[in-house]
Amino acid sequence: MFRVSQQIDFCYGHRLLNYEGKCKYLHGHNGRAVISLEGEKLDERGMLVDFTDIKRVIRSWIDSSLDHCMILHQADPLLPLFQQHKQPVYVIPSNPTAENIARLIFEYAQQQGFPVVDVTMWETRNSCATYRKPLGSS
Repeated sequence: MFRVSQQIDFCYGHRLLNYEGKCKYLHGHNGRAVISLEGEKLDERGMLVDFTDIKRVIRSWIDSSLDHCMILHQADPLLPLFQQHKQPVYVIPSNPTAENIARLIFEYAQQQGFPVVDVTMWETRNSCATYRKPLGSS
């Protein structure tokens, strides 16, 4: 089994709904996503996936969709204000936790045909969450 990973750094803001800590307020992070891909066979070049392809597809999507954006829950009462003032916002159907952002990136990579097995989202230098391919899925 072969495994390759690529780290993608980006800045984002968010806040958590139904939360009673500091994260209930708008704030930002210098986040890091580590995308890991696995497969049993290499291509004719001896590669599982070309790092350039990961950069071209996944990194460019993160740069254009998530970097320097507020990631907000679709029910966030501040969402209309951000939209009214044409502020960069990425809307998700769940609380924008590190866990859910990892899952968001995982699902995007999977939809693009990458053999992704997990995404680890570092919210800070000391705290991360991982979303991995569910057991039994192909």
